Amino acid sequence: MIQTRMDYCLTENIYVLLTDTGTLFTRLIKGFTGAPYNHASIVLDENMEEVFSFGRKRANNPLIAGFVKEDVYDGTFRQFPDTRCVLLRIAVTAEQRANLIRFIREFEKNEQLYSYNLIGLFGVLLELDLRPAHSYFCSQFVAETMRKSGIPLWDRPSTLVTPDHFLNHPQFHVVYEGPLYNYPLLNRQKLFHHSFAKTTVSQLRKRAI
Repeated sequence: MIQTRMDYCLTENIYVLLTDTGTLFTRLIKGFTGAPYNHASIVLDENMEEVFSFGRKRANNPLIAGFVKEDVYDGTFRQFPDTRCVLLRIAVTAEQRANLIRFIREFEKNEQLYSYNLIGLFGVLLELDLRPAHSYFCSQFVAETMRKSGIPLWDRPSTLVTPDHFLNHPQFHVVYEGPLYNYPLLNRQKLFHHSFAKTTVSQLRKRAI
């Protein structure tokens, strides 16, 4: 195969994490889509230390949602230990990766400005481009981040991109698929520490009761 000049420039990687927590909300979405995964996050490193999306800000309340830096060790995912996932990798240029990081940092600086694009989920079902100002749902955010970073993937609007589009896109390669907490590059010491801390708090509450 003949490599183009662009191929030689693809020296960096970014990742997309697709997950299925098995919650009532995600099962409802899956009932409409029939897809294996219903949440998408953008990941900057293969160790999953920097994971970003639009989703729950509180693990027990899907209605309080917006831009989040997701913590696989002590965040919403940790409340759903049976979460299944697939980690996808895409090769990009150094410039594209730098653009993407700058775009995410802007979201971090203005986190309170953004809300969850719940109406956009209905738009996906109806093939309607519904984008209230400063509102995103998970796969819309990931797709728009890539588009604005100069990583062209689709002609369709970001509001019509679903997690399944990433899974089936030829530029993405599967790094890992299976239970999230079996992913081999997670820090086992951190997992044990947070698991132990939660168990201890639970035991203290039971004693208090």
